[in-house]
Amino acid sequence: MEYLLTSDQMKLLDNNTIDKIGIASSVLMEKAALSVVSAIDEECANAKNILVVSGIGNNGGDGIAIGRILHLQGRQVRIVVIGDRQHSSPETKKQIEIAEKYNIKIYNTFDKNEYNVIVDSVFGIGLTRSVEGQYKKAIHFINQAKGFKIAVDIPSGISADTGKIMGCAVKADLTVAIAYKKLGHVFYPGAQYCNRIKVADIGVYGADEICFNFSYNKKDLDKLPQRLNDSNKGTFGKALIIAGSNNMSGAAYLASLAAYKMGCGLVRIFTPLENREILQTLIPEAVLTTYDTKQFSHKSLEDAIAWADVINIGPGLGMSDIAKQILETVLKKHKCPLVIDADGINLLAKYEQLLTKNQKNIIITPHMKEMSRLSKRNINDIKNNLIENATEMAKKYKLICVLKDSRTIVADYNKKVYINQSGNNGMAKAGSGDVLSGIITGLLAQKMKPFESAALGVYIHGVSGDEASNLNGCYSTLARDIAMNITRALH
Repeated sequence: MEYLLTSDQMKLLDNNTIDKIGIASSVLMEKAALSVVSAIDEECANAKNILVVSGIGNNGGDGIAIGRILHLQGRQVRIVVIGDRQHSSPETKKQIEIAEKYNIKIYNTFDKNEYNVIVDSVFGIGLTRSVEGQYKKAIHFINQAKGFKIAVDIPSGISADTGKIMGCAVKADLTVAIAYKKLGHVFYPGAQYCNRIKVADIGVYGADEICFNFSYNKKDLDKLPQRLNDSNKGTFGKALIIAGSNNMSGAAYLASLAAYKMGCGLVRIFTPLENREILQTLIPEAVLTTYDTKQFSHKSLEDAIAWADVINIGPGLGMSDIAKQILETVLKKHKCPLVIDADGINLLAKYEQLLTKNQKNIIITPHMKEMSRLSKRNINDIKNNLIENATEMAKKYKLICVLKDSRTIVADYNKKVYINQSGNNGMAKAGSGDVLSGIITGLLAQKMKPFESAALGVYIHGVSGDEASNLNGCYSTLARDIAMNITRALH
């Protein structure tokens, strides 16, 4: 698990380290500088001609310290400070004094030399307004120059809180995040400008006490439900997948396959009679309960609901009157965790009275268009405020909201927010969301709690997509490839 901080949270931890723990800011700055120098050694061991471009804030002080250390190692270093040095932060003024005592010249202009490495330390995480004037020119110079570009903490011009471009920004080859990743490192377009990210431990801790935003990595697969040797299919849960419409069986297949691949003991598909033959062929492991769309029996549905340990409703369900009746019955009768996906969400958007304000065992998994229909908000507004929109929906209805995007958000009604970093653009294919709903359903069947099932399910879905794209390429990866590669993801 890693925490993803806002700029204010990072500043609070810095101040606590300095004021309460007693580590001087100059010591933290030196450790940050050494971390960047170490990254340069790892990435560009033979780099001898280095340009350091610094600002006048504390991030600039990091840059001057980096330039001094590299200079004392015998490298050719040119340090350029952008801005009026008289207005430098106290820490940066001190770094300038130290450099000058080592007879290191500090410039305010660029030259025409070519550099192996360019270090960007113009702005740090405090940037809140558009980049203009000499700072804009400096960023353009860095982007146009040849050489390996390393950003200190975050590329200059990126908002640390949103990942937005503040007019213009440095396009780094590597970003050395100081102490923790920030939200701007992972949200697009900032994530693309950061490129690869290394986190430097400089002795600042405490994110677990103040931060509710987090992400998973492969170590978190240890959170998977334990599988007992003395067990049977009932041990690992019974999942009811209510999916498909007349002659539309693909979504039901993908969701059911994913639930089984995720470890669910028994999957039952509730689907129209027309889908029986193809689903029996595609996934013979599943139990089928079919219904006649012309003479619908509520009893068979209610029996299936009573049987289930978890219910997934919506993939390929359609928007018919029968689909509405099915969703309404499920919402009234279910006593187990419930995943609502795809057309289930579209039905909720159309019939707002179906969703009450106390849905503690419900997970909804909308993509941008579905969220727009459900929340009655513009897609751009949702995309620009992913955390806020997912959290507001979760709080409004007391449910878990899985808001799907290039950075999928999982929000609950108790402040926790999971931000996913796994996955790739090859997953932007029809059926990918059906697989995700099946993965989450499989985890719920094994008695994981709803929020943990949603967060870990989103992470595993992304890793499975990464495995699929590694094998097939991003262009050729299909939703069923994601489902089939759950096996590789878990191993």
